[in-house]
Amino acid sequence: MVGFGYDIHQLVPNRRLLLGGVEIEFPKGLLGHSDGDVLIHAICDALLGAASLGDIGMHFPPSDKRYKNISSLKILKSVSKFLEDSGFMIKHIDTVVIAQEPRLSPHIKEMKATISNAIGISEDTISIKSKTNEGLGDIGSGRAIAAWAICEIGRIYATSEG
Repeated sequence: MVGFGYDIHQLVPNRRLLLGGVEIEFPKGLLGHSDGDVLIHAICDALLGAASLGDIGMHFPPSDKRYKNISSLKILKSVSKFLEDSGFMIKHIDTVVIAQEPRLSPHIKEMKATISNAIGISEDTISIKSKTNEGLGDIGSGRAIAAWAICEIGRIYATSEG
C-alpha cells in the first residue's frame, strides 16, 4: 500500500528552522502550530494515507493546545505507533523538500538518521531529496518551504507455531 503526503509552511523570522527533525542554522523558521517541520508532516500524512487512517490534522488538530509547539518527531513516532497497532509496517519513504534556501544537501544524512531513529526503520529505506523552486512563487522568493512524501507500507503478519 502506498500513501502520498504534502505540506507547506511560511518562513518567518524569530523561529527555529527544523526539517527532518534537524535544526538548520538559518535566519527564519517555519510558521506552524507545531514546530512546523514540513518534511515530517508530509511523511506523517503519507503514512496515515497509506493505512487509510486519516491525516495529521485529524490526529493532532491545530485547535488542540496540547500540540502547540510539539516536536514533529513526537508526532511521527505516534503515527508510526498508530500504523504498528493497526497491523502495518513501514517499508519505504521517498521525499522531496522544495526550498530556495538554505541549501539542504549538507543536512540530508542527519535527517535520514533522525527519521530512522524515530520510527525504527533502516536509513537505507528513506530517501530525501532537495530542490529549489527556480525563483518561482512563494517558495522561490524565500517565503515558504514545501515537502512531498510517498510511503510504502505493508501488513504485519503474525505467525503461529504448532
